[in-house]
Parts: sequence; C-alpha cells; structure tokens
Amino acid sequence: MTRADREQWSLEGSDGELLIHTGVAGPAAAMGHRLTLAMRRWRATTQWHSGEPVDARLAVDVGSLEVVRGEGGVTPLSGPEKVIVRRNALGSLDARKYTRILFSANTIEKTDGGYRLTGALTIHGKTRPQVVDLGVDDQGDSWELSSETAIRQSDFGVKPYSQMLGALKVADDVTVSFAATRAKDATN
Repeated sequence: MTRADREQWSLEGSDGELLIHTGVAGPAAAMGHRLTLAMRRWRATTQWHSGEPVDARLAVDVGSLEVVRGEGGVTPLSGPEKVIVRRNALGSLDARKYTRILFSANTIEKTDGGYRLTGALTIHGKTRPQVVDLGVDDQGDSWELSSETAIRQSDFGVKPYSQMLGALKVADDVTVSFAATRAKDATN
C-alpha cells in the first residue's frame, strides 16, 4: 500500500458491516436463537505515515444495534421477537449510559495477510487490552478489509441476557466480525 507521507483513511457503516454473533448457553440452550446483530453506525479512522498505518480507531454507536437474524431455536425469530431481543441487548449493554464502544490501536504490526492491531477496547465503560487481526486483500482498484475477533462480555462488566432463571442465556463469548471495502482512489 503506497500512501503519501501523511494521510488519514475513514470508513463508516456504509462502507461495510460490523456484526456480532452470539451463541446460546444453559440447560435449555436448544430453545434459544444464535443471534446475528449489526452495528449500523460506526466510524473507523486510520492515520498513515510514510506508507504505513500508525494509528487506528473505531467508534461504534451502541444505539445503532439491529437484530439481523436468529438461527436455531424452537421457532423462527419473528419481527416482534427481534424488537424484544434488541431491547434486551441494549439493556445488557446499558446503552443509555454507555452510548459508544471504542477501540484504539496503539501498536500496528504488518502480518502476512494484513495487520495486527493491539490496543484498548472500551465497552460498557470498561477498558481492556484487545488484539485484532485485520486481513487486507488487494482487489486491484480497492482493498477488502476483514477481521473476526472473540470477546467475552463479562470481561467488560456486561451480564449476558438470560431467562428462565438462567436455564437459557446468551453465551458469554461473542464473535465480532468486520468487513469493509476501501477504494484505492478514495480521498479520505
């Protein structure tokens, strides 16, 4: 990737997708849905110096959470159930108090398939170290960016939603996937 001496890249929700994939836990797990949630409003910025990324940041609007689908369960996830799932997820994240999720990479290392970003992730007002392996694929006129990262909700003080006295609950570990396209001739 050849870049000017100093440059900034910006990506947002219209450039790709940021998804959260949940599992189901507890004795009644077969009754629950494995969820795919989308964060619709986010902004990622990368600072470049001498052709290499030196700083990367991501800010996510927690209130932009949308329930995309639910797999498994006794019955398909209906529209009204998606509304309830969204409300429960926003409640678990305490979205009125903690309106943003933030990631800031303080170390960026080149890897065979892209970059390893090491930094701080803040969810629910708690900050923890986080490593993100970002894949970068040259598509000729654009870059395809992708990552998949495991996060344990309880590490950030988030209590996964549960019902039936804990017999059915969202698994503590979730997977966050990111995919975006960046045109090589983009100006920012």
